[in-house]
Amino acid sequence: MHTIIEPFRIKSVEPIYFTSHAERLEILKEAHYNPFLIRARDVIIDLLTDSGTSAMSSEQWAGVMRGDESYAGSDSFFRFEKIVNEITGMPYIIPTHQGRASEKILFSTVGATGKYVLSNTLFDTTRANVEFAGAQGVDLRCAESKDPDTIAPFKGNMDTAALQAFIDEHGAEQVSMVIITVTNNSGGGQPVSMANIGAVKAICKSYNIPLFIDACRFAENAYFIKLREPGYGTKSILQIAHELFSYADGCTMSAKKDAFANIGGFLAMRDGQLAEKCRNLLIITEGFLTYGGLAGRDLEAVAIGLREVMNEDYLKYRVRSIQYIGEKLDAFGIPYVKPTGGHAIYLDAGRFMDHIPVHHYPGQALCCALYLEGGIRGVEIGSVMFGKYAADGSLIAPPIELVRLAIPRRVYTQSHIDYVAEVIAAVYQKRHGFGGYRITYEPPMLRHFTARFEPLQ
Repeated sequence: MHTIIEPFRIKSVEPIYFTSHAERLEILKEAHYNPFLIRARDVIIDLLTDSGTSAMSSEQWAGVMRGDESYAGSDSFFRFEKIVNEITGMPYIIPTHQGRASEKILFSTVGATGKYVLSNTLFDTTRANVEFAGAQGVDLRCAESKDPDTIAPFKGNMDTAALQAFIDEHGAEQVSMVIITVTNNSGGGQPVSMANIGAVKAICKSYNIPLFIDACRFAENAYFIKLREPGYGTKSILQIAHELFSYADGCTMSAKKDAFANIGGFLAMRDGQLAEKCRNLLIITEGFLTYGGLAGRDLEAVAIGLREVMNEDYLKYRVRSIQYIGEKLDAFGIPYVKPTGGHAIYLDAGRFMDHIPVHHYPGQALCCALYLEGGIRGVEIGSVMFGKYAADGSLIAPPIELVRLAIPRRVYTQSHIDYVAEVIAAVYQKRHGFGGYRITYEPPMLRHFTARFEPLQ
């Protein structure tokens, strides 16, 4: 079998600035040991997120030039609306400037105060918007997802038995909605099966509970369904996506992921009355109905990107690229969430830095170590991002401590990824030389973005 090559040619480049270990030591100190606070220029390989960091195609840049900047009734909006409707089958399409704006509008509108929002796993901004709306987010992860080493085709699934039990215990009237994230970002980037989505829908329908999809990486999830779920091998990505969305009452999407765009998102739904309420809030917070906080050129880029992402040559390359990193790590015995997902490698920081207790934030320690060793920026998904405090002030840690290295789409080549694997291996070999951290400042919500740390002696 031949090497799977990038299904594109590079047409424009930007420089990478190289720093020394001594420089990075000072940079990290000035950033209060939080990679979010490091200037991008001082990062060699930036794997903080795959959100808004994609390289746009020549067709998307051509669309940027065609963008209709009319305040109302822009042609760019109608092209955007058409492709979103084609993929989701939903009649009410509401543009927003990014995914968290969609979440803010949705959860502020559905009447979530004092209720629960149930999920396979809520990501950070989704959980924050759920809590900001006065609801409580509850993750109902499938059993196989709780062991990083378990090899299973759909570790992003929701636990349907737990869903039924939760409804039985708390009552359907206390559940504002169920939302399934595809792929399951906080759960290691793992896909969700069509059978699981259908089973969740059946439970929701029997209790009249709305089911929404967090669709940031719908195309990657659809490709995993094509590869791994019986009956889908001959179907197109569009056909699979259309069936996936057919089970949902609505969806949110950050177009900064699977649409290759640098900004943008949308809400889509089937309920006209709910859509009207959301549109009213959109006008107050985002902009008019046909631009929603976006320039016409951004709407064009999103619309084109949504078509491009369903190309199977691209998806084959994308999934194989992540597998390639996993194979490199396997050679060094480095612990990560298996099998690899579609957009990132998730290092098991709890085992990687097994000498650092959770209340000293092993994931944050690993992030800092990767930056010091090789200028790589990743993000902690563990006790910093999702930790809570008990009444006595002690840390309530999440089930697993991870560091996510998210791969921007169409940005880095194989040699960049080889470098990343080499840096991870070097850190692993000297891991016991790195210590933990304590928090010196944190905001009340989404603390990982702006928290400050200091190393423990």
